[in-house]
Amino acid sequence: MLKKLFGFEAGKHSKRIEVMAGITTFLTMAYILAVNPGIFSALEGQGMDTKAVFTATALAAIIGTLVMSVWAKKPFGLAPGMGLNAFFVFTVCLGMGYSWQLALTAILLEGLLFIILTLTKVRTTIVKSIPSTLKNAIGAGIGLYIAFIGLKSAGIVVNSEATSVTLGNFADKAVILALIGFVLTSVLVVLKIKGGMLIGILATTIIGIPMGVTHLEGIVSTPPSLEPIFCQFEWDKIFTPDMLVIVFTFLFIDLFDTIGTVVGVSVKAGMVDKKGNVDRIDKIFMADAVATTAGACLGTSTTTTYIESAAGVADGGRTGLTAFVIAICFALSLFFAPLFLAIPAAATGPVLVIVGVFMAAPIKDIDWEDYSEAIPAFITMMLMPLAYSISDGIMLGMISYVVINAFSGKTKKISIMLWVLSILFIARYVMIHMISN
Repeated sequence: MLKKLFGFEAGKHSKRIEVMAGITTFLTMAYILAVNPGIFSALEGQGMDTKAVFTATALAAIIGTLVMSVWAKKPFGLAPGMGLNAFFVFTVCLGMGYSWQLALTAILLEGLLFIILTLTKVRTTIVKSIPSTLKNAIGAGIGLYIAFIGLKSAGIVVNSEATSVTLGNFADKAVILALIGFVLTSVLVVLKIKGGMLIGILATTIIGIPMGVTHLEGIVSTPPSLEPIFCQFEWDKIFTPDMLVIVFTFLFIDLFDTIGTVVGVSVKAGMVDKKGNVDRIDKIFMADAVATTAGACLGTSTTTTYIESAAGVADGGRTGLTAFVIAICFALSLFFAPLFLAIPAAATGPVLVIVGVFMAAPIKDIDWEDYSEAIPAFITMMLMPLAYSISDGIMLGMISYVVINAFSGKTKKISIMLWVLSILFIARYVMIHMISN
């Protein structure tokens, strides 16, 4: 039964590990339940109900992750994507002046396009066209990116006008708790304690109660109504140049965020064949496409595969059972939101740093002696955390790969798909520049 539903094999997988991995991933993703409505609160003046966005966020995560668990049978969690939600609110609505209803229409169109691209195997062709060097760089870059997210969320690294980033205040209680959590979780991982990262999150959360960092404000809550934002579409401006740019931008960010996450996590977990191809990748992409389409109907921004899935995979999750547990946790969060939202970033941040260590392993498989491979790989890795974007790291890495090898006389290494993608990436950056000016 479990094999048919989730691809779980009794002799190969452990129920306990899969369940623990699912809970671990959920706890590292749960922040989206608070952050997504917070970002959309900027549109309350335009009539977008923030409380309804909370419900839409949870439901989009549930639907997308359930499809991932049963259809793709992979251990990945999905939810409305960070960055994509900010582009929705601050660029499309507040910057360009469009209504949130029109932006939701753009998300719906993007989701439908994704379904078409998946059915025609265009997305799979794109993944196969990525050189193995860049695939390894994507995994390592995601490691740096997710570790940076963890350090920032925990307050260990903060913004600085002088140097962009700097160390946080080590006298701050939240930072002290994060350091305690980092040491505790690291020791559990070093000792190879099963579910070590989940234990670390829970233990750090409990330690944070007497420190005044963990704040529990109730346990049970009633989910807000979805009615104010459900299926609120606006069709009168869809045939405009701006709409084309909006859909195109959503499409590219989501496409390469998902590719980066799936390829990076799968390579590190050994869930690829000898050529580096990810098993059932068409179904993974279809889960992502269906989730985005459903999310638009529910009233939230693009739903995508979460990089925090690496936490559960690092804890041993390998099948759809892990994703099913993530979906169950999101379902429970609809009614126990105060309990889940009490887990502080100081408890989840250290886990993301440790996951970053796991993800950085593919660096050793990059040929650092061949600079036509090493330079694009390095650009891919470094730009993910520095540009705070998986998709920008991939796109600029691929552009540099094509340009460097082309001018070095190594055009045989460049596939037709790589040429096409590089041209499209450059066009995307030109259009973004035109919008901003």
